[in-house]
Parts: sequence; structure tokens; C-alpha cells
Amino acid sequence: MNKEMHPDLKSILISEEELKTIVKKTAQKINEDYKDEEIIMVVILRGSMVFAADLIRRLKMPVKLEFMQASSYGSGTSSSGFINIKRDLDVDITDKNILIIEDIIDSGNTLFRLKNVLESRNPKSCKICTLLDKPDRRVTEVDVTYIGKVIPDEFVVGYGLDYNEYYRNLPYIGVLKEEIYE
Repeated sequence: MNKEMHPDLKSILISEEELKTIVKKTAQKINEDYKDEEIIMVVILRGSMVFAADLIRRLKMPVKLEFMQASSYGSGTSSSGFINIKRDLDVDITDKNILIIEDIIDSGNTLFRLKNVLESRNPKSCKICTLLDKPDRRVTEVDVTYIGKVIPDEFVVGYGLDYNEYYRNLPYIGVLKEEIYE
């Protein structure tokens, strides 16, 4: 076992160095697409905060920052299919370019519903950027413009992702041991 690895993990899936590369490549694509446009980055709390903080520092266009908190997990490890918006936007997004920043897309239920909520507010555009995509768990198809990395169907934590609010502070993404969450 890697001495740097948290003892509750069975492996490190994405290292700190690989995360830096993912953020850099994702930012390059966003910079190309929004070259002369302003965007509102809608960061989905709490898991996306670390990714968003690294990403925003690499964006070259004017960026306004907004936060939403939406969940379909509760304290479990799989999506309930019901979206609960705990914190909504503070601004009107009519005719604005919206970029939703998500940590991981699993079932797709939360992002599908959240994007529909935001699109009903008449933005100029509404795109999704996710750090991780877990397509093997997909229940609802979601149109995602920017995907950092596709990962296997493992329960992952670190770099903002949590289990029961723990492990967010790990500087890498690791696979949590089953006995921790079963």
C-alpha cells in the first residue's frame, strides 16, 4: 500500500498530478469555446468546490461565480432519483452563459433535473462540466459538454468528493473500501 494513501482506501484512482492535467485540459477547451464571452460558473456544492477552485484560476474569459446545492444522495452511496435544491442562485441568469460545474455524474438524475431547472430560467446557453463521469451507472442521459475523466463503477472519494462528508480533503481521488460504507 502507498504510505501516502488514506487507510480507508483500497487504491488511488487519480493522482494529484493527473488531476492537474485534467483541470488544465478542461480549462483549455472551455477557454476555446468561450473566447470572447462572459460566463457564470454555477458550482454545485459541496463536492465540486475543489475542482471549481482549480478550474476558475485557469479560465481566461470574464467569470462570475455562483453556487447551488442540490442533492439526490442523502447519506447513501447511490442516487435516490429525487432532487433537493438546498441552495439556489442569487442572480438572474436570463440571457447569460451558464456553465454548471459538477464533481461526478453517476446516475445522471441530479444533473438532468438541475439543468432543466436552470434552462427554464432562459439562459443564453447552459452547459455542463464534470470532473468525473461514471457512465456504467447512468440511468438518465445527460448532455455533458466537458468531461474530465471517465471512471469505472467504483465508490470514489477525495478532491472534494465525500462519503458522509469525510475524505473531501484528500489531494487525490481514491476508491473507498467497501467495509467503510456497507
